[in-house]
Formats: sequence, C-alpha cells, structure tokens
Amino acid sequence: MSYLLSSQQLKYNVQKMKDKQLLLDRRYLRMAAIWAENSYCHRRKVGALLVKDKAIISDGFNGTPSGFPNICEDNSGSTHPYVLHAEANAITKVARSNNSSEGSTLYVTTSPCMECSKLIIQAGIRRVVFSELYRITDGLDLLHAAGVETLHLPLDGHPELPFISEGSLPFDEEKL
Repeated sequence: MSYLLSSQQLKYNVQKMKDKQLLLDRRYLRMAAIWAENSYCHRRKVGALLVKDKAIISDGFNGTPSGFPNICEDNSGSTHPYVLHAEANAITKVARSNNSSEGSTLYVTTSPCMECSKLIIQAGIRRVVFSELYRITDGLDLLHAAGVETLHLPLDGHPELPFISEGSLPFDEEKL
C-alpha cells in the first residue's frame, strides 16, 4: 500500500485547503461586519477580529477610548482625533490579555490605515483580510513592504473572486 500522493491528488488536497481557508475567511469577515454594528460612529462603522489557531483572541470596533462619551463626531460631522480604529482596539485589547497576536490573522471590514498598519506589524500579525478597500492605500503598501499577507475579500458583489495582493497567498503552499 502506497502512502505517497500522486501529483493530481496533491493538487486536489491543496485546492481543498484553499477553499476551506477562503470559507473561514468569509465567515470571520462577516463576524467582523456584525461586530462593527457596536460602533457609535456615524460616518463609518468598522469591526475587527483577531484570530489565531481558528480561535478569536480579540475583537474591536471603532470608537472613543474607555471613559469618554460615545460620541465619535463633532457637530460638523468630523471625526474627533481621539477616536480609536477597530484594529487598534483589537490589538490593544489582546495586549492586555494573556494571549499573543504573534502569527495571527486580522479580519477587518475596511483596509487598515498607515497608523494601524504600523501596529499590525509590531504586533506580529502575519495576515490581514479585509472586505472594503479604503480610498487611501498607504497602510496596505506598508504591510506589503513588511511582508504581511493581505487579502481583499469583498462581502458584496462577487465574494467568490478574492483579490490577493501581489506575492501573497492565503497560505504557504511549500509548507504542505
């Protein structure tokens, strides 16, 4: 009895793993979108989940720091400068716990800004999956330069057609 896989069987197994990861990515992104509903911000509601070994280790949504009134915008509609982004909330929450974000995946409803991308890199997050591409993409550029894998996976339109950033794969095929 041979335990060696044929090339065709290996390709099938690799595709099956990719499909399963994509299914999980969509599920976690939908959960992040639901979590965004907790935000008191009116201009944009963003949710984030940190996942490691298929377990949610932290969550966050955009809003004011603890102890501040839950008012994100001023009377003119501009966002107060002290409002925290969903990614920052999730990262700081995990930092206060016994968990480590090293090697985790961040699921966030909107692509990260430059400041959040710096936190993502420093927190050891290896992968970022987002559903909405924000108009300013310098944060994504920084993540790419740092070797953090990114995946744009729209939840509306054509969710079966993910955009994988240049040089990024949903997982490392060589480790299979």
